[in-house]
Amino acid sequence: MSDFKFISADEVRAAVRGEYAQVATAVEGAACAPGCCAPRPALSLELGYSLADIEGLPEGANMGLGCGNPQVIAALRPGETVLDLGAGGGFDSFLAWRQVGSAGRVIGVDMTPEMVSKARANAKELGAANVDFRLGEIEHLPVADGIVDVILSNCVINLSPDKPAVFREAFRVLKGGGRLAISDVVATAPIPEHLATRVDFLTGCVAGAALVSDLEDMMRAAGFENVMVIAKPESREVIAGWFPDSGAEDYVASANLIATKPGGDRGCGSGCC
Repeated sequence: MSDFKFISADEVRAAVRGEYAQVATAVEGAACAPGCCAPRPALSLELGYSLADIEGLPEGANMGLGCGNPQVIAALRPGETVLDLGAGGGFDSFLAWRQVGSAGRVIGVDMTPEMVSKARANAKELGAANVDFRLGEIEHLPVADGIVDVILSNCVINLSPDKPAVFREAFRVLKGGGRLAISDVVATAPIPEHLATRVDFLTGCVAGAALVSDLEDMMRAAGFENVMVIAKPESREVIAGWFPDSGAEDYVASANLIATKPGGDRGCGSGCC
């Protein structure tokens, strides 16, 4: 597998976009590659989702691409506006739609046209008129300022070559008092060069993981408060299955990233701090 250490940010995005385009168009049950990009719907049960979450959604909405369940830390409420970064086939967007109801709104953003097409078809099948999927990069969100209550994301920010920009954009689109509820892969130790410079480890959610302390600094620099990055040691077994015998589980873990934007009158209720 080729080395990506010296390629540009746009080339990183192209590699990620190409990999997930293959996932979006893959035959049901096929795995495009090792790592979190290999579609395994049953994996969602290991990541904290329930059978009730999975049932009743269109085929292909749940591709098992995540590394956790951001729904459990989001504490979504009826009527809220939710933004899903890297929405894929729409799995977390549709779970959010169930919770915010007809008075709420869900916006899903993904940079892969094939994923956006799949998600839109799934929304049409569900009759989810208040779920809107948009093509765009999470570093340059196609979303207006200050309209979002909650931002979800599942195993996507690690893929970005410009993570500070992701958090700045998240801060911009959130309302005062709005919150982040993110599941992602983080580095628990510096990632060795033999893992950090391989494209398959990048698109497989390992090589692009940032250290916990760096992520906390990025979120605070963007303006967030109540910042916490909580690594989950129990994810070790799942990560070990992404790249068997690589030792990736010694350097990265699934984590919850939680923060709030100052302002508003929400306070800091359950799940947001």
